[in-house]
Amino acid sequence: MANARAVTFIFITLLIDTIGFGLIMPVLPSLIMQLTGEPLDQAARYGGWLGFVFAGVQFFCAPLLGNLSDRFGRRPVLLFSLLALGLDYVLMGFAPRIEWLFVGRFIAGVAGASFGPAYAYIADISPPERRAQNFGLVGAAFGVGFIAGPAIGGLLGSFGPRVPFFAAACFSLLNVTFGYFALPESLPRESRRPFDWSRAHPLGTLRQMRRYPAVLRLAAAAFLWQLGHQVLPSVWSFYTMEKFGWTTRMVGASLAASGVVMAISQGMLTRVLIPKLGGERRSALVGLLSGAAVYLWYAFAAEGWMVFAGIAFWAFAALAWPSLNALMSQRIPPTAQGELQGGLASVSSLASIIGPPVLTQVFARFAAPTAVPRFPGAPFVAASLLAALSAVVLLWSRTRETRAHEG
Repeated sequence: MANARAVTFIFITLLIDTIGFGLIMPVLPSLIMQLTGEPLDQAARYGGWLGFVFAGVQFFCAPLLGNLSDRFGRRPVLLFSLLALGLDYVLMGFAPRIEWLFVGRFIAGVAGASFGPAYAYIADISPPERRAQNFGLVGAAFGVGFIAGPAIGGLLGSFGPRVPFFAAACFSLLNVTFGYFALPESLPRESRRPFDWSRAHPLGTLRQMRRYPAVLRLAAAAFLWQLGHQVLPSVWSFYTMEKFGWTTRMVGASLAASGVVMAISQGMLTRVLIPKLGGERRSALVGLLSGAAVYLWYAFAAEGWMVFAGIAFWAFAALAWPSLNALMSQRIPPTAQGELQGGLASVSSLASIIGPPVLTQVFARFAAPTAVPRFPGAPFVAASLLAALSAVVLLWSRTRETRAHEG
């Protein structure tokens, strides 16, 4: 019962956090165009570089926060990160120039590294056989947050592109208050380890992970999946506005629909499908191949309703990340779960460093009025290929692990 309450606390904490993040997604293109005076296809380039700054900072801070959480506990690290995120939204809401948005994304990169300690919290309180399901339940917080956040952001955006930023700040600061009073510590003092600067950076974390070759191979599959996944936060709003002429309200509705599917899949279907599919590895493979198919569907969708049809099939793709995460966490000792999750956050951040600027450049190149050929869906074709390659790496990892056991 205590563990169930703790999972609920983390779920609500990440839910409120994700609502704040989702609030700004539908209006970010409009704010960039307002601050730069550039058209939509060129504003996408700024959006990509903003994602680059955010992910670059997160890449270096995620292992730091993960290691700090192994030393001082998960709770103080989570509360610090949530407070920084709330202050970031205030700064971005008042931004008079595009440079302010880059400063805001820097701060958000530090704060966004909190997801590693959050997943480590779940690993602390979950037996190995329940981790994939609990990771899926917590992942559902992102889905529910993306139901409410973009829908509210799309509505508030009709009052101006800055209004959702202030609403996001309120949600994040309320989240800090909630966490301060409701979130217990999950890591006992006897399970903590001394902080070591040599391990608290991406290269140091990777050096530690070399002791677990199976984890490194799975992390490579996770990296490719996350690299392709960057097409959704970085290109989605620009793509749907350009190809279908959607308003911020319609963009918000589509993101909310994606959140509904993610919440149902990770909150409920993971508990049913993972055992029926034969475990985490097969579930991850199904998720990766489903994601590759859905990305292709988005790329060639001719009408807006077809996008919503593709969103429905994302329920299977949503199995990929919690299943990969569980596979890796089962191969790491309890004293290094924070370090693992910090390392995985760095893997995701590295994908976010590379993905947004590359994919938005691809979009700008193929969506320009003078482009030959003109194909705004090109970034989604790239994402499909990356998801398929991730599935190949997952199968290769299984082969290597089997040979190691036989040897």
